[in-house]
Amino acid sequence: MKALVKKQIGVIGAGSCGNEIRALAEMVGREVAKRGAFLLCGGLGGVMEAAAYGAKQEGGITLGILPGTLKEEANPWIDLAVLSGMGHARNALIAQSSDALIAVNGEYGTLSEIALGLKMGKPVIVLESKWEIEGAHSSKSPQEAVELAFRLIEKNGKN
Repeated sequence: MKALVKKQIGVIGAGSCGNEIRALAEMVGREVAKRGAFLLCGGLGGVMEAAAYGAKQEGGITLGILPGTLKEEANPWIDLAVLSGMGHARNALIAQSSDALIAVNGEYGTLSEIALGLKMGKPVIVLESKWEIEGAHSSKSPQEAVELAFRLIEKNGKN
């Protein structure tokens, strides 16, 4: 008998951000939780913290793959902290473990996660991106980003 496995949506973005980006990331987190998926992120501040906070506000479950070796580094909204001890190389774990990735703005670390996700054949959705990236899907709102992530996962035959 095959177990029912929840979808894992990676929400990626910078470790610090302004209020506008924070609000978008929080709404992405809320939408992920409303759809019954796990929210996966890098577990630190900025976009990661805002998305995890949004997911928790809707009763969601959050997983943070941390760059270091201390659970205490996780933001307060992370339910399960995975200690990678890998620094930025943990971005590969985030990309591989996600059924789809939603990038909310971001810096070069986010860009690396986008590239890794695309290389791994994962659906990547960008919201407020500063880059035009071939293969990534652009969205105009948090709701559209999450809806598109779920559609692309189904289209790819995942879960």
